[in-house]
Formats: sequence, C-alpha cells, structure tokens
Amino acid sequence: MKVFYLTKHCLLVLLTLAVFAANAQTSSLTGKVLDETGLPLPGASIQIKSLNKSTTTPATGIFQLGGLKNGVVIVTVTYIGYETLNQQVTISGNTNVDFNLKPDAQNLSEVVVIGYGTSEKKNLTGSITTVSAKDFQKGAITTPEQLIQGKVSGVNITSNGGAPGAGSVIRIRGGASLNASNDPLIVIDGVPLSGNTIGNAPSPLALINPNEIESFTVLKDANATAIYGSRASNGVVLITTKKGSAGTPVINFSTNNSYATIAKKVGVLSADQIRTVVNDNPDVKYDDNPDHTFKALLGNSNTDWQDEIYNNSFTTDNNLSLSGAFHGVPYRVSGGYLDQKGLLITDRLKRATGGFGISPKLFGDHLKIDLNLKGSLTEAHFANQDAIQNAIQFDPTQSVYAENKYGNYFEWIQGDVPNPNAPRNPVGLIRLKDNNGKTERSFGNAQFDYSFHFLPELHANLNLGYDVSKGYGTVRVPIYAAQSAATQGSFTRSVGTQRNKVSEFYLNYAKYVESIKSKFDVTAGYGYYDNSSTTYNFASYKGTGEVISTPTFPFAVEREKLLSYYGRFVYTLADKYILSATMRADGSSRFAEENRWGYFPSVGFTWRIIGEDFLKDSKVLSDLKLRLSYGETGNKDGIGNYNYLSKYYSNTGQGQYQIGDTLYDYYTPAAYDPDLRWETTTTYNAGLDYGFFDGRIYGGIDVYYKKTKDLLSTVDIPSGTNFNNRLLTNVGNMDVRGAEVNLNFSVIKGENANWDFGVNAAYNKRKVTNLSLNPDPKFIIDAGGITGGTGINLKYNAINQIPGSFYVYKQVYDSNDKPLEGVYADLNGDGIINTGDQYFYKAPDPKFTFGFNTSFNYKKWTLSTVLRANLGNYIYDNVSSNFGVKRNILSPTGLINNATTDIYNTNFTNNQYLSDYYIKNASFLKMDNAGIAFDAGRISKSNNMTLRISANCQNVFVVTKYKGLDPESILGIDYNLYPRPRTYTLGFNVGF
Repeated sequence: MKVFYLTKHCLLVLLTLAVFAANAQTSSLTGKVLDETGLPLPGASIQIKSLNKSTTTPATGIFQLGGLKNGVVIVTVTYIGYETLNQQVTISGNTNVDFNLKPDAQNLSEVVVIGYGTSEKKNLTGSITTVSAKDFQKGAITTPEQLIQGKVSGVNITSNGGAPGAGSVIRIRGGASLNASNDPLIVIDGVPLSGNTIGNAPSPLALINPNEIESFTVLKDANATAIYGSRASNGVVLITTKKGSAGTPVINFSTNNSYATIAKKVGVLSADQIRTVVNDNPDVKYDDNPDHTFKALLGNSNTDWQDEIYNNSFTTDNNLSLSGAFHGVPYRVSGGYLDQKGLLITDRLKRATGGFGISPKLFGDHLKIDLNLKGSLTEAHFANQDAIQNAIQFDPTQSVYAENKYGNYFEWIQGDVPNPNAPRNPVGLIRLKDNNGKTERSFGNAQFDYSFHFLPELHANLNLGYDVSKGYGTVRVPIYAAQSAATQGSFTRSVGTQRNKVSEFYLNYAKYVESIKSKFDVTAGYGYYDNSSTTYNFASYKGTGEVISTPTFPFAVEREKLLSYYGRFVYTLADKYILSATMRADGSSRFAEENRWGYFPSVGFTWRIIGEDFLKDSKVLSDLKLRLSYGETGNKDGIGNYNYLSKYYSNTGQGQYQIGDTLYDYYTPAAYDPDLRWETTTTYNAGLDYGFFDGRIYGGIDVYYKKTKDLLSTVDIPSGTNFNNRLLTNVGNMDVRGAEVNLNFSVIKGENANWDFGVNAAYNKRKVTNLSLNPDPKFIIDAGGITGGTGINLKYNAINQIPGSFYVYKQVYDSNDKPLEGVYADLNGDGIINTGDQYFYKAPDPKFTFGFNTSFNYKKWTLSTVLRANLGNYIYDNVSSNFGVKRNILSPTGLINNATTDIYNTNFTNNQYLSDYYIKNASFLKMDNAGIAFDAGRISKSNNMTLRISANCQNVFVVTKYKGLDPESILGIDYNLYPRPRTYTLGFNVGF
C-alpha cells in the first residue's frame, strides 16, 4: 500500500508546483483551442514562430504562453484533421484569445507516423489509419487498446472478459497464422514491445496508462508493415504518447469514477424448478440403496449462486499532468492512480503510473532529443474464476454456509471427504483462495535526431529503448479448504522478469528538386533487439508445510536476439505520383544458421488523381487517390527458442533409474526439425480514398489478398523417423481475402449545432489450403477442445476450411423441431453413425464486422455513441452442452446439480457434446458507449480554470439471437466467461 500513498502525495506535489509555476509569468497569451462545435481540442499546437515560443493544449483545450513582449505577433495553431490557423494577435499584458479551428475532413496534409519516420497522409502508399485522442472511446478505460475499439475497419478488439485489466485480443484483418501468434506488433514511442505475457499481471497492456496516449496509428497492409519485417505479418500498432512543448506550464487533472453492474447472468434453473425435477423423478436412485433418493438430498434454501459471487463494483481513475518548458526545454510530468474492483467478490486491481518526458533542441535546433520514461506499479488480487462455472451448476436448494470443517461452507461430502465429482461451493472457492500479484514495469527510450550542418536534408537518428518488468505472485489455500482437500491446502510462489532492449540507428535523406518536380526520401537503418525472460522456480507446499514438489533448477532463462537491416525509398513526382519500396532483412536466434535470415520486400504506388488537370477544378470531388501495394512479412512467434535442436524432457513419476543411493528421472528426447524456417505472408492491396463536397463526405475502400506459406503445423510422421510420431514443421498454407470500407459524413455544420457520423465495415475470410507434407484433402488437425467428457476436440483445421472450424454431427429433429437425443444424420450413407459422419459446420470468425460512431453537439452540450456489430460468427454453447442435461441434475455420483434453462429445449438425459445443435449464431449489435458531456468553459474570472463534465454508459445493450451470456468470443467457445459489466462513469476534467 505504501506505493499508492506515495503516488497520491506525488500528485499533490505536482499540483502545488504547477500552481506556482503557472503564476510565475506576467505578460502572456492565454486562451482555448476549440473545434467547430466549441469543444476543446487536446494536443493542439500553438506556436509564435517569430519568438520561438510554442505549447500544446491538454484535454481542456486551454493554453498559456508566457514571457512575451508586447506587440503584434502571428500565432499558428495546428491540430490533426483540422485546417492550420494563422492569426494576428496584439500582445498587451495578459492577453486572452480563443482559437476556433475548422475541420479539414480530407486530412490531406496530416502528418502520419509510419515506421521509422513520418509522411503526409496524401502521400501514403500503404493502408494506414490514425485515431487521435479526440476520437477515443470514453468512460472507464483500463487498457490502451480499448480506446480504439470499433474505430478502425478490419481491426477487431475483443476483451478477454470483464475482470479488472483483463486486456483484449487484437486481430488485424483476421490474423495470418495457425500455430504462431496472430497478435500485431505494438510499438510505443519507437519501442517495440516483446508481446510476452507478464506474470502476475492481468495483462501486459494493463500496465500502461491509457490516459498517457496521444494517438494510435494502425498499419495494415504489407507495404506499410514490411519495414518491421519478421514481426509484422499480423499488422502493426504504433502508439504515440503525450509530449511536452515550449510555453507556460499547463496543468490538467482528470478523474473518472465508475459504477459497474452485471449486465446479464447465465440462465439456470431456480431452486423450485430443481425441486420439481427431483419430485417428478421419485424412482431415480444414485445407487442400489433404496433409501438413497435424490429427494433426501434436497436442501431448504433458495440460493442464487451467481448473485452470491458477483457484486456491483466501484472504480476510480485519477490523472494529473504538468507540461511546459524550463529554460526553453519542453517537458511533461504525469502521474496516475487507478483503483478498480471487479464483479467477482474480492477481485481488485490497483495501478500507480508515472511518466516523464523532455524534448531539448541543441546546436541551433540541428539536434533534437526526445527522452521518454514511463513506469507503473500494480497490485492485484485475483478472484478465483473457477467460481463462475461452479455457480452455474451448484445446487440452488443448498445454503451458502453449513457447520463443517471446510470453512463452514456447504460442500457435497462422500464418506469423510469432499465428493471429487461434485462442484465446489462457489463462495468458498473465492473466499478460501488468496491469489495476489504485484508487478513493476518501466519502459522508455532516448531518441536523438541530428540534422547535419553541412547537409540539413540528411538526418541521423539513434533510438535506444528498453522495456523491463518483474512480477511477484503468491497463492495460498488454507488447510480446511475443500478445493484443495487432497493436499490439505497449498502455498506457491512465482517470480518472473522480462527484459527487452532496443538499439536502432538509421539515416534519412529527403530532398525536393524543383527543376524536375521530384522529391526523394531515402532511409537506411540497422536494429538490434535483445529479449529475455527469467522464471524463478520455487518449491510448492501443502497447507501443512510439507513440500509437494521441489524444482530441479532454481530458474529458467529464455532469450532471443534479433538483428535487422532495413531500407525505404520514396519517390514523389509532381505531388501526384508516389512510388515507395522497402526491404528488411531479419536474423533470429530461433532458427538454425542456414535458415536464420528472412528477407521481406514491399513496393507501393499511389496516384493522386485529384491532382490531375481534369479534376482540380471539380466542385464535387475534393479528394481521389488510388493506392496499389505488394509486400512480404514474416512470423517466428510459433517457434520456441532452439526448437531446431533436440530437447530432452523429464518423465517425472513415470520412470527412474538409480545410481548409488540416488534416483534420477528418465529424460525423453522431443521430436525436432532442424530445417524450421520463417512463416511468410505475401499481401496484395488496392485502395481508393475519396472526398466529396469540400470534405463533407470522405473515406476509403480497400481490397486485399494475403497468402501465408510455410505455416507451422503439427503433422503425423512415420514411426522411427524422429523421436515422436508427430512433428511441428513448416507445411501449411492459408489464404485470406477481404475488403474494408470507411465513410465519414458531416450531416450538420452550423454555428450552434453540428452532427457528424462515421461508419466502417469489413469483410474477411480465411481458408486453409495445405496442412500436410504430402497433399491430403482429408487430413485434419485438432485446434481446440471443450470442457466435458474426456479429450473431446471440437475445432479443427482442414483444407478448404476456415481455421478452427467446428467438426460435429448433424442433429436430427422431431416434428416439433426438438432435437432427438443421440440421433444424427448418416451423412456418408453407410448405415452406421460414427466419426465418418462428422462434418464441418460454421466457424468462430465473423464474415462481416461493422463500427459506427456519431457525435451531436449543441452549444456546450455533446451527445455521442459508439456501436459495433459482427455478422456470420458462430459460437459453441459449452455451458449448455455440459450442464443442460438431466444427468447433471440427478448425478449418479450422489449429488444434485443445477442445469441451464436450455434443458427445456432439448430434454436431453445425457450429454451430446458433438451435436451441431450447440453451435449457435452469435451475430450481434452492441452499443459500446453512450455519453453526454458539458463544457462549462472558464469557471473563474480571476484565472483560466476550466471545467468539463462527462457521463458515460458502457456496454449499453446487446442485440443478438444467442441466448447465452455473451455472443462475443474470439475462440468461439462459451464457457467460464467472466461477465463484461455494464459501467456508468462520471468524469471531471479541470485545467488551469
């Protein structure tokens, strides 16, 4: 707790210092930067170039430039997506001026961050989308990726559930791999994150404060991503954090306070319904003893176990920042504190964050330095999520508590011990497991950009970065807990570290030659990346203190090094024809020397049709641009370190040999392929950007085709040819086809009222085209199992199928459209129902995804909302297939369980796990966010203090045919999902 008290005091000190600093100047220019609706623009740049003075606005839009001389100056105000404003201002004492910017909907001159540089949007040859702070999702945002959910076409962001800081799965154009990672590369201020899981943290991104982020840039096609080579097959997300700028200190404080409720519970039988089932089956016994009837097992309570484990929860998120300049050096200091409670009782995440950045310029502005440091400390108490599935199936006729030796929580007993076939008391599972995690993370970089004095068009850029984290965890279960009765409790410890070092250097030369109307932009660079992780191994103990297991080695180290050379050439002719080419060579320690290097080229061409003479005077078209690109990227994340070498694994408990008085475990070699090589994805992309009526309507259309070869896949091999009969090797191929559409429209543009909306839509289809060393159209590989039964696999990869498609039996129905238990269609017509009658039916991938956002402003009031939709995605209802049968209620193991209400639809006695009945259409429409905001403006005449108040509701509603808890699932299996809450947030933002 000390760290959180310290953080709060630091925030107070920052605020105090800022107040003194803000009042230190006497002659100044103050004011606000507002958009066309009168709302403040955070991150707008205000410059007085003649005096070398500049600053940026915080969330309140307020700025202050001090130390000015009286007289007439030209003030330049810029913001992404808005027209640049140059306004003459007369400085006299404390001058106050507000600046209203007009949107430049086409954003043609917008400077976009790309790999190792920037580019004007009009000159892009790749498929790139930028989302700035003004357009972020609002409300209770815990992890950064949630800020752009539903905002970018072709980018699906699916949360891992409603747990505090749970994070999300990000998929750009569906992903390009089967066994390797499908996660995009994430780069923060030039530091590529390793993507590794950080132990004892809810998720790696939960350690990053979303309030520190200025913008996201998503690179989709290979022309945009190939400069990142081997890590870019699944796209790249560039995150730019907030920076300081020259000017009088500006302080900003924001607080968001949220109240979360459970939006929906799993439909299960009530206590009275269970009693009805038992009473309707009086002759059913659970053994041969006539006295052992289920009626005798009924309790007298009416317990809603989901109500018992869930509660409404409160979250507070507070952030304070100070930015300005000290002796002409821009700086920004920030601090944040998050305290989030989860829906599950005892679930909690506390996070303290801090950031510091300075941006000095030396040698007559020839040397620019950006130093960025970010850090976070988290404390988490993880509630036992096993309680979720146990709450669904636990007998509602029993009470939560009972006098016994298991913490006085009711448990089903068999003999003198908890029944091993029974669910555990859900409340006891949570209350009697103490799972705590602490993490420390720090990342940052120092970037030096030097423009040569003798050749200012030539820049040398050096980037030195790091990302270091350490996680600590302890899990305690007391001796008397039924959940660990076999070991009489337990105690385990875990400690792990992650270290990511980045060293990059590149030269860039950009020159415009007026005589031939040509611009040349050339970049060549080198990168060295060193990623390592250390897991410290500790003995585990019973609750009695007896050792359960002792590790052979005190720690395990994984390390990977990557060496890269890259280059890019961009040629622009007459500001209408742009040709770009990139090449990257990556060498990874994960491969044998002969396969170590991968080469990833790309080319792109853009024709700015709007620049042609026949269109330049058009009153309808304001932008028209054609983009064509081709490129290759790689993937290595499915290959472990040194997998090209044989490894030996201990067969603990399966066999030992003796030397002297000591027993040693047998070690068995694993199958290996010395020729493992890169997965390679080739992408073709065609895009058309358009604008109409001076940008009132604008957007873009993209179509693409991706082909991945050398996919990692596990195949059967002849016995005796390796150390196993299955081998991970490069054999698979996969095709991905898709299209994306973006449309933005200003419906109303007026002095007091404005209404804008944006729509994005995407189509994506993946298909496996090869899976075996020798082409075999019938060869399939399991891609995921389900809960229930023993070793039941449901999802498979197969040729000409979507990856992870469901492989099931075709259910037969009666005349009332009710499924017949155990009756399936004989698809092969041999008169026997067996595995030969299984067929591929649907997949979790959505065919279409949509995003919709709109904002209506009237004077100082703003209404906004964000909606998302998936169409064509299917989900397997594992909750109902496992619990929705009579056998589960009247268990032959001598207990009563609950069942889902789906039992009334099937009337199944026994589980039918592989019936296609349980594969449900999970298409949905969700309102992610609905909000209202009031910009009070200045609330004091004596100073520049401003106030903005906002109220938001997240997870407002879901429209879907799916009857389960939630239709949104990245894996397509509905089981044990932590409910996504409905959250109400009240926020205040104060600036001065």
